[in-house]
Amino acid sequence: MHRLWGEIDRRLLIKLGTAGLAAMALPGAVLAMAAQGFTHGVASGEPAADSVLLWTRYAAPSDTSLTVELSESIDFARVAGGGTVIATGERDHTAKIAVDGLRPGRWYYYRFIAPDGTKSPVGRTRTLPQGPASAFTVALFSCANMPFGWFNAYGHAAARGDIDLVAHVGDYFYEYAAGDYPSAKEAVPGRLVQPTHEAVALADYRLRYAAYRADPDLQRLHQMFPMIAQWDDHEFANDTWKGGAENHNDGEGSWADRMAAAERAHSEWMPVADTRWRAYQVGDLATIFLPETRVTARDEPFDLGAILKGKSDVAATLKQFAEGAYRDPARQLMGAEQEQWLFDGFGKSVKAGTRWQVLAQQIVMGSVFTPPESRNWFGADQPDYVKRRVEVAQLAAKAGLPLNMDSWDGYPAARDRLLAAALRADANLVTLSGDSHNAWAFDLTHDGRPAGIEVGGHSVTSPGFEAYTPGISDDVRVSALRGSSPQLRWANTQDRGYATVALTPETVIAEWHSVASVRTHDLKLSSSHRMTATRGRRAYDAA
Repeated sequence: MHRLWGEIDRRLLIKLGTAGLAAMALPGAVLAMAAQGFTHGVASGEPAADSVLLWTRYAAPSDTSLTVELSESIDFARVAGGGTVIATGERDHTAKIAVDGLRPGRWYYYRFIAPDGTKSPVGRTRTLPQGPASAFTVALFSCANMPFGWFNAYGHAAARGDIDLVAHVGDYFYEYAAGDYPSAKEAVPGRLVQPTHEAVALADYRLRYAAYRADPDLQRLHQMFPMIAQWDDHEFANDTWKGGAENHNDGEGSWADRMAAAERAHSEWMPVADTRWRAYQVGDLATIFLPETRVTARDEPFDLGAILKGKSDVAATLKQFAEGAYRDPARQLMGAEQEQWLFDGFGKSVKAGTRWQVLAQQIVMGSVFTPPESRNWFGADQPDYVKRRVEVAQLAAKAGLPLNMDSWDGYPAARDRLLAAALRADANLVTLSGDSHNAWAFDLTHDGRPAGIEVGGHSVTSPGFEAYTPGISDDVRVSALRGSSPQLRWANTQDRGYATVALTPETVIAEWHSVASVRTHDLKLSSSHRMTATRGRRAYDAA
């Protein structure tokens, strides 16, 4: 679609399809329980060249059969596809339907119609291109903690006319109890979530999705673009791995039950297929892989505190760990089955002539090491446990250990296998990541060879480095981090926002967009930063 007409249709769609968004200021739980009908807008996902998945929620006393219409024009003068789907109480009154038989590379409008003639808001989605493709832009989001602030990043992106697909790589919501993270003092007034206790059971996770999906900026983002989405840890519990999580204890029941409840709510409330990993073909331009790195096979993250417990010689213990258990080739992040799927996928994509191999996944892949300068960032009045952590981090860096063991840095053998597979396939690897709350650009390397680039997106609202090092400027932090982390090309450690990745046959343009604030509802940007990469170099171009 021509950009001018896309912008005209975008404005008309917002006018026609969001008439009831003023009501969305109500807490999600109130809206979910009190309203009957289409309570949470519409959404789409799982795009292919000839199909797309559509989502809505219709709350009613009993199961309700909905008619689905899809058209290339916003007036629905000609219906191009659709069907019927039932919003069932068993699935929290949500409904998903895959519509096929569509034309590739097209924008479509869609709506759901209830038996009494009530219509949902009109959504806009698109199919993926087939064959030669000249350009495609992906918007990257992660880490949206509602009590920390307004979803201005979502609102800004939703108002754009140049995005083709949204990739949300996790922490779509946070499971914590109200007043936990953030504290009651830190929370932004009016940004309340339900339930107020920690999400543990199925009803809790459902209600937390309902609260987040009542946000008008998030609703509009879903309304305007198809989204491919993958969970990270907070859709379950903090620092999730296959056998548990940091934020789970025996008093909260079995981990298996909690994990199943969280996964079921995700399936109900998100426009996603019921498979844990999947891929999307963007014509001959890109294959986008969406792996799962949390609950399928991830081994428990290393805990340096536990490793050092009872040890008198900290430096020697860390050195022994760095040279031994840390590099254990048996440690898994994705698991053998998923690795085989992904590594085979790299080869098939390259052999098919696809220009870029894009890995949209949850956690930072580039290596970040604690800089020596950070010893003085935290102030002399910190509690003893904070001083101890700073000291251990400094010693770990001297032993060659990275800053964050919950990222790919905690699973170096798994990362080596992935990057080696990408190089064997001659892939042009572009990794998208979230989780860290900060913005990053990395040149990824393997055995000294360029292996690809990473676009690390900053968070929608969750605080980053700036919250833990007050009084230290972003320039000082970034300069120190770049000095200690050879793969790091650029970073922003103070802002919230999102990133876009514009793909063409020969270049990738990565752009990080920082919102002015999350404390007030304001869609203005404070800054943007752009970097490019040329196909075949597997590294960012010189600044």
